[in-house]
Amino acid sequence: MLEFKRQSLRPKDVAASLVVVAVYEDRMLSSAAAELDAASGGMLKRLMESGDISGRIGTTTLLHQSGGVVAPRALVVGLGEQRKFDAARFLRASREAHKALKGLPVETVASYLTEVEVPGRDSEWKLMQSALIADYAAYRYTATLKPRPERTELRELMFSAPGYEGEILARASGFAAGIRLARELGNLPPNICNPGYLAEQAHELARRHPEVSVQVLEREEMQTLGMGALLAVSAGSENPPKLVVMDYKGGGGKPFVFVGKGITFDTGGIDIKPAAGMEEMKFDMCGAASVFGLMEAVARLKLPVRVVGIAPCVENMPDGRSYRPSDVLKTMAGHQVEVLNTDAEGRLILCDALTYAQRFEPHTLIDIATLTGACVVALGSHASGLMSRDDELANELLAAGEYSADRAWRLPLWEDYQSQLETGFADFANLGGKYAGAITAGCFLSRFTEGQRWAHLDIAGSAWDAGRKGTATGRPVALLVQWLLGQKTG
Repeated sequence: MLEFKRQSLRPKDVAASLVVVAVYEDRMLSSAAAELDAASGGMLKRLMESGDISGRIGTTTLLHQSGGVVAPRALVVGLGEQRKFDAARFLRASREAHKALKGLPVETVASYLTEVEVPGRDSEWKLMQSALIADYAAYRYTATLKPRPERTELRELMFSAPGYEGEILARASGFAAGIRLARELGNLPPNICNPGYLAEQAHELARRHPEVSVQVLEREEMQTLGMGALLAVSAGSENPPKLVVMDYKGGGGKPFVFVGKGITFDTGGIDIKPAAGMEEMKFDMCGAASVFGLMEAVARLKLPVRVVGIAPCVENMPDGRSYRPSDVLKTMAGHQVEVLNTDAEGRLILCDALTYAQRFEPHTLIDIATLTGACVVALGSHASGLMSRDDELANELLAAGEYSADRAWRLPLWEDYQSQLETGFADFANLGGKYAGAITAGCFLSRFTEGQRWAHLDIAGSAWDAGRKGTATGRPVALLVQWLLGQKTG
């Protein structure tokens, strides 16, 4: 993980491997870029006039040592038109800058992007976002790769924020640690990261953080509790199910309870998925991974609240013992559910976990799941789908997502959609038909959260980047931690 620091030296004087400064599209230099230009005898202006440096949004130019500047390299980042510059363009420029750093032989970087004025945003926001973007870009998955030769890699980032005296970078380290853990768990292959492995990782988290206690429910205990839906999904796998419960006691009052879908691999079961893209179904436990990341961040930040993280962890495999379409399952809540499709399994493990969660008498109950392809069709990868009957809670989560750049978009949870779950053979079905699939999945879960201050986050589009080189994103850890920062149970 990167180390974040604030520093007060000007760009020509700082002893770093590289300094980052910014320019606008209309050949306007930021104050830090102007200082670097003056120290280097007008080099930046000459290169802009010749077209070698562009101010277009997100463009980057690497410059090497110039007289009068201590750092041997400078990275010049384009901010676009100054009159159009806003928070979104700041985030884009920051991401492109840190992408450009990957592979460079630099150990320390001093960034002056955080000095740039961003309408409606303060120094805290700029520092937090810059730190998280940098750590995200610096992360490398290595767990199952052949060891590489030693090479120089970025280890320290220094940010300039004149006049700011707060401790936001320490907070950013907590956020970054949680996001990294969620990404690492999501990226691991399913032959390593199975339900038992996630249970072990919960105990490891508790060893790192004494404020966290862990309980792992085994199959027999789940049978005693009547978790017929969760157990049915796990029936076809050689890997036994685990219900992982992590309890952070940082404060009094009713707990904030988070339930994350932990399907460590999803074949679809008897309704098996097409082969193309099935390898991405190792990411179907990213809801659980985000709960692990949340607990890591909360413990590092020592938030003065009680937080309970629950991860129902199973594999969905085809086998002679697998559950079938048309099976009727009795849930822990006592509802009888007809299975119309075994690939609508996430809601079946979540419904029993949500029922179990209510024994903690939650202040707020939130589930996080890579639940439906329909949500990906609706929102793509940019926003997580949010559903809730509670307008205040929904608005709080949306605001936290906007601030943390981990956005969500609210979908309706109207009573009109509930009829799509009707069936003649059980209390209701696990599938709502062809239309509004993300919403009817939310409707299904809502039947197990009556009387709760509850929200559902469908992260099927936001939890990982598609493609053979796509990795887990760690979303929505930042959204949830940001939301928790503003919560009190009293």
